[in-house]
Amino acid sequence: MSSTAKTFTSKALLERILTQLDENKAEDLVTIDLKGKSEIADHMVVVSGRSSRQVTAMAEKLSDDLKHEFAIMPKLEGRAQGDWILLDAGDVIVHIFRPEVREFYQIEKLWQGVRPAGDAD
Repeated sequence: MSSTAKTFTSKALLERILTQLDENKAEDLVTIDLKGKSEIADHMVVVSGRSSRQVTAMAEKLSDDLKHEFAIMPKLEGRAQGDWILLDAGDVIVHIFRPEVREFYQIEKLWQGVRPAGDAD
């Protein structure tokens, strides 16, 4: 991290991501708290865009914003198709879908009822 990089929490990162997605007209926003449930991230955000063009534009705008504001380089996957783009910002994972693709995969349901890591029956 460079000396000009800002120090930030995963909560601050999440709040900025949610604000940016709202400003870019993301639809059906869902936030999933992963703390204690997964080691991949602290939060997951799932949103929809109306078209492949909007999905791609939201992901690129969010990536640029995070680079400038937090000095992090998010990883983007799926940009070429624009149906489902995964943006990995470290502590926050963002899934941006076209509505039909989101309905097909139903990724939110994968995390329903997930117990915190380390919980035993």
